[in-house]
Amino acid sequence: MRDPIGKKAAELKPSGIRKFFDIVAEMDDVISLGVGEPDFDTPWAIRDEGIYSLERGRTFYTSNSGLKELRTEIASYIHRRLGVHYNPISEILVTVGGSEGIDLAFRAMINPGDEVLIPEPSYVSYKPCAILADAVPVVIPLKEKNEFRLTAEEVEAAVTPKTKILVLPFPNNPTGAVMTRADLEAVAKVCIEHDLYVLSDEIYSELTYTGEDHCSIIQIPGMKERTILINGFSKAYAMTGWRLGYCCGPEEIIHQMTKVHQFAIMCAPTNSQYAAVAALRDCYGEVVKMREAYNQRRRFLLHEFEKMQLPCFEPFGAFYMFPSIQEFGMSSDEFATELLKDQKVAVVPGSAFGDSGEGYVRISYAYSLDSLKVAMERLSAFITKLRQR
Repeated sequence: MRDPIGKKAAELKPSGIRKFFDIVAEMDDVISLGVGEPDFDTPWAIRDEGIYSLERGRTFYTSNSGLKELRTEIASYIHRRLGVHYNPISEILVTVGGSEGIDLAFRAMINPGDEVLIPEPSYVSYKPCAILADAVPVVIPLKEKNEFRLTAEEVEAAVTPKTKILVLPFPNNPTGAVMTRADLEAVAKVCIEHDLYVLSDEIYSELTYTGEDHCSIIQIPGMKERTILINGFSKAYAMTGWRLGYCCGPEEIIHQMTKVHQFAIMCAPTNSQYAAVAALRDCYGEVVKMREAYNQRRRFLLHEFEKMQLPCFEPFGAFYMFPSIQEFGMSSDEFATELLKDQKVAVVPGSAFGDSGEGYVRISYAYSLDSLKVAMERLSAFITKLRQR
């Protein structure tokens, strides 16, 4: 009998995050600081619209590209927040979460052997999606001395004649790093010079804490026409289970992505799309409230790490901290596993996000302050034990 498993799928490694949480699921009384999911309920106005759409029998397919009404609201939102205009008919595609958008962009744009530059530590799906699209992933290790921001010099050093796409994963999961406009302008110059496309994953764009609005590379002259913008509703609107994202980009690329989406998915969930219209129209105030709560938790964790003398640069985006555990002479997997067994606190090994994440752990603050306070007491006790060995 011939082998039923394809070579590329067989070579993919299971997510280190999923492996770790399979262990957590078997334990009782664990405080988990690992899941990258808001602890807030989806705002009622959004839930009401989703319920209302079902009551009205709006359960049929939408256009492959998504509800025109939703795409129009997305275009208005981007223009309102970033000052950039997209044609809702030809330059926006509604997807099943931002992750599908990443996959579609690679499959629509990549020729076998094209290179994709992937800064790491970063979201776990970029490299596998690139491999499945027949690309060659080229990792750019991000450095703590640069606050895990990507520099133009690092991009320049990684470019070859085969490079086609640069992934920009900011605000970053797992580090919480953000890019400034000056950072993006320098990177944009390299991209234009070498004729690179950019996949800019901005799913955490509403969760920034610098006091300034999020800056996107599409705002840099010459970059909108060579960028696929990935965003969605999971993080800012606490809609992870609704599975809804979107992509914005040049018409010719969005057209090809829509063809792949059409054959693989047909369309995003209909009631989620109606709910998302309400999110964009009526719920920005809820986004602000959630962001303020995250920021309070962020400042609390920074204060606690300082008390523990646990090194951690100050992150200004998403809802993650990325403290260094290098002083303990343990791998990040060993640290996370021992912390889980000793104190029943779950964090994610930094190595799950790429080799350059080794020596760090990801701690999510998408949890209540009460849970964070107990977890920090346990973490402090664990670190004290390690330092007394």
